[in-house]
Amino acid sequence: MSEADDIRWMTRALELAQRAAAEGEVPVGAVVVKDGVIIGEGWNRPIAAHDPTAHAEIEALRAAARRVGNYRLVDATLYVTLEPCAMCAGAMVHARIRRVVYGAADPRTGAAGSVFNLLQAAQLNHQSEVWGGVLAEQSGALLRAFFQARRK
Repeated sequence: MSEADDIRWMTRALELAQRAAAEGEVPVGAVVVKDGVIIGEGWNRPIAAHDPTAHAEIEALRAAARRVGNYRLVDATLYVTLEPCAMCAGAMVHARIRRVVYGAADPRTGAAGSVFNLLQAAQLNHQSEVWGGVLAEQSGALLRAFFQARRK
């Protein structure tokens, strides 16, 4: 994938993050791409779905798995606006995601290098390539604006 492709797909993830914000959810969006095509999309929905696992990444992984008819998403790339948490990183390992690209780092719960690095842990049976910082400023600004509004 080229830098232009990464920006293109992360831009779509940001659009989905804005949808989450409009629904009153923490603004995180995710897309799964394989062979230059989006095969799954998701945005944060734990409040609306009454489901603590309804993170953007999980929603996108579920949609992608349904579309391809397999929970293994070999050779797919997952784009997400915020560094994945441990739950989401674990799901990516199980799905065999080849590459994970994220926007803003998460210094509190990030599991792609900030707090842990589950995606590249040698002890696990699969490791993903990890690229952070793609459209990080836009991703971070969306999160900051959301939480500032909630504090008022």
